[in-house]
Amino acid sequence: MATEAQQRARATWAAGDFDAIAERIWGVGEDLVSRVGVNRGDRVLDVACGTGNAAIPAAAAGGEVTGLDITPELFEDARRRAGDAGVELELVEGDAQDMPFEDQSFDVVVSTFGCMFAPDHKRAAGEIARVLKPGGRMGIAAWNPAGAIGQFFATIAKHAPPPPEGFQPPPLWGVRDHVTEIFEATTIEPSFTDTSVHWRFDSVAEMVDEYGTKFGPIVSLRSTLDQPGWEALESDLTAVFEELTYAEDDGVAFDGDYLITQGTKPG
Repeated sequence: MATEAQQRARATWAAGDFDAIAERIWGVGEDLVSRVGVNRGDRVLDVACGTGNAAIPAAAAGGEVTGLDITPELFEDARRRAGDAGVELELVEGDAQDMPFEDQSFDVVVSTFGCMFAPDHKRAAGEIARVLKPGGRMGIAAWNPAGAIGQFFATIAKHAPPPPEGFQPPPLWGVRDHVTEIFEATTIEPSFTDTSVHWRFDSVAEMVDEYGTKFGPIVSLRSTLDQPGWEALESDLTAVFEELTYAEDDGVAFDGDYLITQGTKPG
C-alpha cells in the first residue's frame, strides 16, 4: 500500500498538464541521453520518467527502456509520445527511493528533473547505484538552486505548508558537494557539467498562467489556497518572472540553469 507521502506525490504530479510542461524541457532528455551514450541493446532505466523526455530518446538510440514513475497518470502521454516516435517503452509505477528492480539490472540509469523530487536524496542515490550493473553509467539533470528555477521553487515554497520532517529540497541535487556526499557510499564518483535550458513566452502573464494552470505543484497548491492566498502567490510569481526574464523576439525569455551529474559504477 502506498504511503501518505507517496500518495501526496502522485496527486501533486497528476494535477495540471505535466506533458505541456515537459514539452519545454524535451531537449534536456535528448542531450542527457547523448552524454551518457546509449548503445543498441543497453537496458536503460529512466527514473521519474514523467511523459518520457529521456526514455523516448534512449529508446530511439536503441536502448531497451523502462520508465519508472510514482504517477502512472502520466503514462498515457508517455505511450502516445512513444508511439509517435515509433519506439516501445516498459512503464512501471514505483518510487525512486524503493525501486521494484533486481540488483544490477540496468546498463544505464538516467533522470531529468525527476529523482531530485524524492524526499530522501541518499536513498534515491543508493537505489540508482544498486540497480546499475558494474560498469553501468548514470546521468542526472537537476535544477541549480541559485538559478532561475531554483528561485521559482523558493517562491512556491513560501506559500506552501511546511514540508514533512526529513524532506530535502529537490534543488540540492543541483549542488555539487551535496551530490558528491549522497553518492559517497555507493562508490560511484560523480562528475559534473553546468548548463541551461532556454524558454520563451509571449509575456510574463503567459508564463504565470501556464505554470498556474499546468504545473502540478502549483495546481495542487492552488487548490488548497483561498482567493487572497492564490493572489499573493500569483503576485510573487509575477515578480520573480519579471526579475528573471529579458526581452526576446517581441516576448520574454529566461534561462534555467541546471547541473548534469554523470558517473560510472566500478566494475
